[in-house]
Amino acid sequence: VVFGMKATPIKEASLDDLFNVIEWVAPGFEIVQSHLPKWKFRAPDTVADGALHARLLVGRRVAVSDIAANSTELESLLAKTRVSLSVDGQAVDEGLGANVMDGPLRALHHFLTDLRKCPGGPDLMAGDVITTGTLTDAWPVWPGERWKAEFGPPLSSLAVDFR
Repeated sequence: VVFGMKATPIKEASLDDLFNVIEWVAPGFEIVQSHLPKWKFRAPDTVADGALHARLLVGRRVAVSDIAANSTELESLLAKTRVSLSVDGQAVDEGLGANVMDGPLRALHHFLTDLRKCPGGPDLMAGDVITTGTLTDAWPVWPGERWKAEFGPPLSSLAVDFR
């Protein structure tokens, strides 16, 4: 699950405060990579690899104000959101929003709290895009495959073809 920010959260932001500065939510495919064989690495290696992040595909954005009136509603809705993952039409995995630190909104709040503990770290700002973690296990992909994530409401489905 991916969030788009419309403003910087206040200091020591609660879930309600965080809700008020989120502009949109969307499904996402985050492609991770490592140049090290068998994914055997140390923490400094992840920094060298850009935290293992290779690409991000963001699906249809939904205005948070269109799906929830407050943080309690958004937290519940996203924690209950289900996803079915398939490759070339064959089911691979299923997941639930609660798999990510009890829900994507809580994961975002945890990220914000820890980010602000880092001396000299940047703050969240308007226009920032934040991923919250995977609802399913991570899977290897190969050229020629078509991967699809079918999310439950309020998120749309998302597909990607690997060439």
